[in-house]
Amino acid sequence: MNSTVIGNISRFVLLMAAQILVFNKMELFGYTAFPYILYILLFPVNGNKAVLLITAFFLGLTQDIFLNTSGPHAAACVCLAYFRPAFFRFSFGISYEYQTIRINDRLTPERFSFILISVVTHHLILYLLELLRFSLIIDTLIRTVATTAFTLILCITIIYLIKPGKQ
Repeated sequence: MNSTVIGNISRFVLLMAAQILVFNKMELFGYTAFPYILYILLFPVNGNKAVLLITAFFLGLTQDIFLNTSGPHAAACVCLAYFRPAFFRFSFGISYEYQTIRINDRLTPERFSFILISVVTHHLILYLLELLRFSLIIDTLIRTVATTAFTLILCITIIYLIKPGKQ
């Protein structure tokens, strides 16, 4: 196994452990953050897309098991992993195709827009599947906005905490 595989496995385990042990119990104004999606966001750009989809499913399924939900996290994670290349193209343009980007570098408007679009998409799909009622669309949007803000702050903080130092 090479260092990329080991890094992805350790990132998966550490983010899920932090989500289950810390972030699922931490609330801000009644809303919970979901920084475990950083695994999907930080997955290598040139990595195997099938591996990303499969691990995204197991990432969401693990969260669903510990929250005793019926699968909205797994579905939202798979959707995020599927749409991730389109979000890269939207945010980074042509540099996405040359695979010269790293999400855990300095925060630029392109990186921020990628993270924001990804988090909003994940949370919107999650809460639409969780509530499953059109009459609760306002509640869905409020939850999406509140948890997006909370998750965005945590994700950016975590990225800066784990950012590798300058060589």
